Amino acid sequence: MTDEQRKDGGAANAESPCRLLIADDQAHILEALRLLLQPEGYRLEMVRSPALALDALRNDSFDGALIDLNYTRDTTSGQEGLDLVAQVRQIDAQLPIIVMTAWGNVDLAVEAMRRGASDFIQKPWENARLLSVLRTQLDLHRSQKRAQWLEAENRILRAAGTIDFIATAPAMRQVLDLMARVGPSDANVLITGEHGTGKEVVAQTLHRLSNRADRSLVAVNTGALPEGTFESELFGHVKGAFTDARTDRIGRFELANHGTLFLDEIANIPVRQQAKLLRVLESGELERVGSSKTQKVDVRVLSATNANLAAECAAGNFREDLLFRLNTVEIRLPALRERREDIPALAGHFLARYAVRYRRVIQGFEPAAMQVMMQFAWPGNVRELDHTVERAVLMARGERIEAADLGLSLNADMQRSGASNLEEMSLESVEAILIRKALARFSGNVSHAADALGLSRGTLYRRMEKYGL
Repeated sequence: MTDEQRKDGGAANAESPCRLLIADDQAHILEALRLLLQPEGYRLEMVRSPALALDALRNDSFDGALIDLNYTRDTTSGQEGLDLVAQVRQIDAQLPIIVMTAWGNVDLAVEAMRRGASDFIQKPWENARLLSVLRTQLDLHRSQKRAQWLEAENRILRAAGTIDFIATAPAMRQVLDLMARVGPSDANVLITGEHGTGKEVVAQTLHRLSNRADRSLVAVNTGALPEGTFESELFGHVKGAFTDARTDRIGRFELANHGTLFLDEIANIPVRQQAKLLRVLESGELERVGSSKTQKVDVRVLSATNANLAAECAAGNFREDLLFRLNTVEIRLPALRERREDIPALAGHFLARYAVRYRRVIQGFEPAAMQVMMQFAWPGNVRELDHTVERAVLMARGERIEAADLGLSLNADMQRSGASNLEEMSLESVEAILIRKALARFSGNVSHAADALGLSRGTLYRRMEKYGL
């Protein structure tokens, strides 16, 4: 490892040396790990059986554990190691556990992670990958230990310059806590929540809180990428790779090298492309389309979806091993209707922004306007509130926004009564209402709402953008 690499993430540069418990029944494996890890500053406790590993955990404290899945009693099934993972979790629910095996396959690795492992390594390992996995898991563990109460979390977020991140409602406390814990680490984060809840804002905040804040944050809507150009967009291509490849092109992973890559709408990646993404996440290596030259990339991946990925995995639409790579930590954003306490502050923030943009002198909201906003269901969540306030700023006749300026009264009445006077409405108004109802019925899931409306997902996205949903 170079001096620069040591400076970036070697264990010797942590606030104190990390203590690692290593369990493997083969002496030459233990010796190889000692030669690799001791120069990196790790303090090692090495044992040769599950029983000795459990004894060590009961009598001492460690920052992480690197354990084999196969021991002398059963050298192929991994059952001894799986049992050890579960027992370690009973002793220390937070300890990072990295499992390794020479006989491993995806199913065994997935089972180990189901039982509580944090990551997995296959033998023979690559030194760089092993060190990277250890660094990520140990950094995350130490970040969790340093988490503070809500006031401290808010100070961290404000210090990161996230002026658009308004979160004072009780439902947002866990979000703030997780952001404060994982933001400074290199851990991959999966951000979930309904459409319009602010997943991209969370990704931007996590990037600003990280050690990569001075590097690029590259965002890509994977749901909008045609399957035929998916690899080219993410991994790049060389001239002549296909008919329209007239020049070399850098992919999003290369653009984000040493920075952060934000993959939005991750659930919409076709299954056949998921294996290619998984390979890059596992190895940190890629080849541009049409090239045989392998390139190394160092990228932190943040991803977002409004889909239930566990259900997608069960249905065979999403790879379970890819999900484990993406969600080292999952941050779920509550819908706006679950955090109504934030509506006045959010609305005031958007009002100040658009009053300046459109050069309008507007002092605030009439009480009736605020009451409408507080009672509205907001199927489009914070994004819909943003667009509603922008419209109100343009429509307002006086210095305060009135309820009629919001354009929400009719829709709110419809949601309460389920009826409307269609004859007095424009086609666009009816379409917007139907889209709102479909989104609300499917809890913001765009794919399901599109199916119910008989639209393609791309068409529905365009309509949502048109109506500010």
